[in-house]
Amino acid sequence: MIVHNLSETPSILNTFLSELRDTAIQTDRMRFRRNIERVGEIMAYEISKTISYSNQATTTPLGISNSKLPDEEIVIANVLRAGLPLHQGILNYFDKADNSFISAYRHHEEDPSKFEIIVEYLASPSLKNKTLILADPMLASGKSMVNVHNALLKIGKAKSIHLAAVVAAPEGIEYISKHFDSNTHLWVAAIDEKLNDYGYIIPGLGDAGDLSFGTKLQH
Repeated sequence: MIVHNLSETPSILNTFLSELRDTAIQTDRMRFRRNIERVGEIMAYEISKTISYSNQATTTPLGISNSKLPDEEIVIANVLRAGLPLHQGILNYFDKADNSFISAYRHHEEDPSKFEIIVEYLASPSLKNKTLILADPMLASGKSMVNVHNALLKIGKAKSIHLAAVVAAPEGIEYISKHFDSNTHLWVAAIDEKLNDYGYIIPGLGDAGDLSFGTKLQH
């Protein structure tokens, strides 16, 4: 797997990431969602450098302009509900893309440190021979990414895959690297220190879904 850690090169991305982590700022839900969306826009721009292009002519009021424009069919998928702002940021740039929506959540047993990932809802076009961008802001254990992709495989295999996460844990990266092809691209804004005993990223930023949309009832 090819890992792109965007925070390794200082840029305005680090400002958005810092605000996402900051407990004094992240209580502003609208700003939190917008900052994740901004991260998605930056990732979309970086991903755009890896896709294929062809020459196309555009008629202007004064003549013809020749440009290299994207010629890949793209599907953007997100893991509900936390993935919605990141999805929107990517869609802002790949605005002609098709879209997939998948629900996945942690189902805890009596031991709060143990859980399984349940995938329930899936709405998607065929992925056959298309470029898949799968967005989930928190890459913790990596189980959500793998389980969601396994569900998507039932409706077609993408020709190339880009995984997009705001914050990732080393354990999650190691896990998904065993389940995705070596030419899969992983785009992250930051790779953090570790997972805690409950499977949450340290230092992380908290629950991205709750911070975006409000606290949910636990399963």
